[in-house]
Amino acid sequence: MIRLYWYPGNASLVPHMLLEEIGAPFTLERVDRANNAHKSPEYLKLNPNGQIPVLVDGDLVLYETAAICMHLADTHPGAGLAPPLGSPERAHWYQWVAWCTNTLQAMLTHYFYPERLVNEGDAAAAAQVKAHAEQRIGAMLDILDAQLASHGGNWLLGARFSAVDPYALMLCRWTRNLARPARNLPHTAPYLKRVLARPAVQRAFATEKLAAPLV
Repeated sequence: MIRLYWYPGNASLVPHMLLEEIGAPFTLERVDRANNAHKSPEYLKLNPNGQIPVLVDGDLVLYETAAICMHLADTHPGAGLAPPLGSPERAHWYQWVAWCTNTLQAMLTHYFYPERLVNEGDAAAAAQVKAHAEQRIGAMLDILDAQLASHGGNWLLGARFSAVDPYALMLCRWTRNLARPARNLPHTAPYLKRVLARPAVQRAFATEKLAAPLV
């Protein structure tokens, strides 16, 4: 049985939503991040980076959220979480999965943890990193909004829901306390409501007991 190591609202929320979409049996192993369980020797054996999530699928131990998403889509084709292999749609799916993890998520990490990029104790430098990151995030959200406007479909890639939609939802949720959150953008706001309305997404949010505002 698939086992997901998770913590509420963390990047593990994406594979959690996808597992709910797939409907296959899985178990959840909560990692007590508040007490640094993700840095424990036991957890570091699963993910030497000390980050959440980790997916265990039989003998396979997999970390990195994007990799887990692609693995779940590939191993559960009946769930329709990715376009057909070799198609232009699949190529664009890869593009947006990579964009989520390498572009928007990476910049959000700089926003939430600016102290990691400056000398210890340099609060002014950390504040500058945070401010610049927020500006960059705003521009990235405009790109997301423009993608939704470009085709008029219900989902990020158009007419078809895919694994990239829960990923985008989670990242947009992370902007909820920014001065200009994703929910304020004209095409993104109704899109987020559509993703949130999916029963699988609602189940994952309920299990993780995520409080309002959800996005």
